[in-house]
Order: sequence, then structure tokens, then C-alpha cells
Amino acid sequence: MNSLSSWLLLVIFLGCAAAIWIAGIKLSDTTDVLSERLNLGSALGGVILLAIATNLPEIAITASAALAHQPDVAVGNILGGIAIQTVVLVVLDAAGVRPRKPLTYLAASLTLLLEGALVVALLLVVVMSTQLPSSLIALRLTPGAVLIAVLWGVGLLLLRRAGRGLPWHEGGDAPDNQDKPQGHSKTTKEKQATSKGISTGRAGIFFSIAAAGILVAGVLIERSGEELFGRLGMSGVLFGATVLAAATALPELSTGLTSTRLGDYQLAISDIFGGNAFLPVLFLLATILSGQAVLPLAHRTDIYLTALGALLTVVYMIGLVFRPQRQYARMGADSITVLVLYVLGITGLAFIVG
Repeated sequence: MNSLSSWLLLVIFLGCAAAIWIAGIKLSDTTDVLSERLNLGSALGGVILLAIATNLPEIAITASAALAHQPDVAVGNILGGIAIQTVVLVVLDAAGVRPRKPLTYLAASLTLLLEGALVVALLLVVVMSTQLPSSLIALRLTPGAVLIAVLWGVGLLLLRRAGRGLPWHEGGDAPDNQDKPQGHSKTTKEKQATSKGISTGRAGIFFSIAAAGILVAGVLIERSGEELFGRLGMSGVLFGATVLAAATALPELSTGLTSTRLGDYQLAISDIFGGNAFLPVLFLLATILSGQAVLPLAHRTDIYLTALGALLTVVYMIGLVFRPQRQYARMGADSITVLVLYVLGITGLAFIVG
């Protein structure tokens, strides 16, 4: 990439971003169709399939960095993506909610609170694992990476149990929230696919093509972007936490906009929290592929971004409890708070790396 001109790098970067957006929409639609056709909608398989599908760019970048023995790049990609993916909820709140009420007011449920708590718990384990010695590794496994994967699996089991009902009034759903149950948009997409004559096999082919496109685009956008923005004077940490993280969050944005357009506000938040909970699991992949203890190599900027991601998640958890009804600039108070904290957080990050 270093032999290419800046203009060509820009074209590659923007082209890959467009490819991720377009393929992300197709991937989201086919994922929902397959989960409904294969009866995965309410099972762990559907949650895992969606988490993998929406995080394919991060998976591609993490695997590429680990195989190239650049574990610090893998760590920055994973942790930098969590904060920006949480900010996606700000965009959904401002652009995707009808009627005009804050997203957290319409989506409030105890299950979403549990999903947010899982994200925070996993990020706390990440911080703890960064303090372990790098020599603590056996069979390409480290305690921190394994514990994160196990905690994620246990969390999914608890969330699936919560999805079947909680011993609270209204089963854990707040009054006056969305009319239809969470996940109804998936059924709508499946019915639309059926009416168009799209078979399960054809949906699987579309899924595979879109997934392959996102994987390739994910690697290319990281390499072209790092070279391009490096020439413009942006540090690798700032690039990874802002520009690259925003580009790789495009599948989550397209998925969320589709869900909110169909009135499935709970699913929109659930997809973001679910994707953020899945990202730390990629440390296990990075450790296995690189053969190194990845988390102990985290820089202070990585730990800083981990704390920022947890802080933004907690703000939305508070919003789900207090359910603000007033809007300012088409956003709820929680979304405005998240946006301000993210800007301040990235400003602080610039001082750290500067």
C-alpha cells in the first residue's frame, strides 16, 4: 500500500466503505431470513450468527493483524470499535425512530439492561486481563481470553432465558414501549423474501457472497486507511478509534436503521449491545492465531478506550431505566450525553497519543 498514491488510497478506502455498507445490508437481510428459516430466531444460534455477521470487518482485521504478528493492532481494533458502535445508537435515535420519542423510551426492557451489563462485565475482564503477565500462556490459550469467551457464553444463556420471560411486571418490558415483540422485523423480512421467491439455498448464497465481500473489504479498508491517514498526520491509535471504527461499524448502522424503520426498537439496541459483547471474544481468536498473549500487550490508550466503551454503555443503561421522553435536536438526553462524552473521550485520547 505504501507505493500507491494518496488519491488511489482514498478511492480504495471509500470503495471498501461503500462495499461494507451495501454488503452489510444484504448480510443483515439474509441473516434474518436464514435465522427464521432454520428456526434460529429465538435460539443461541441466531444470536451468534448475527453477532458474527455484523462484526465480520472486525473479524477480518483481527485475524489479519494476528497472522501478521501485530497483536497491538488487533487489540486497538477490537476495543476502539466498541465505543463507536455504541455511538451508532445516537444515529438511530436521531434518524430512525418513529414516532418521535427517544429510542430508549420505546425500547426499555430488563433484558436490554442485562445485555448492557454483560458488555460492561466483559470490558472489566478485559481491563483485568491486561495486567496479567504475557508469559501466562499454554496451548495458545491465555486465562483472560478464555474467561472472556466463557463469560460471553454464560451471558448468552442467561439472556436467552430472560428472553422467555422474567418474574417482573409485563415480563420485564416497560409500559408504552414498542407495540410488537422484539424480533418481529426478522419475521417481516422472511415473509418479504418468501413473497419474492427467495429460497433458503439462494439466501445462503447471498449470505456467503456478502460475507466474503465484507471480509475482503475489511482488510483492505484497514490497510489503505492506515497508510492514507498516516500520511495526513493522524496517529494509528486515533485512526483506529475513529475513522476505521466508524467504517467497520457500517453493518451495525445499516442493521439498526432497518430495525428502527420496522418499529423493532428493542432489536436495534440489542444488536448493538450484542455486537459489543461479542467483540472481546475476538481476543481468543487473536491469541490462537498469533500464539501470543494479546491482552497483556494492550497500550494505555486501549485501556482508555475500554473504559470509554463501558461508560457509554452505562449511560444508555441509565436511559433504559429512566426512559427520557423529551427530545433535543431529535435525540433523547441519553443520546446527547453519549455524543458529548464520546467527543470528550476522543479529545482526551488525542492528548494521550500526542
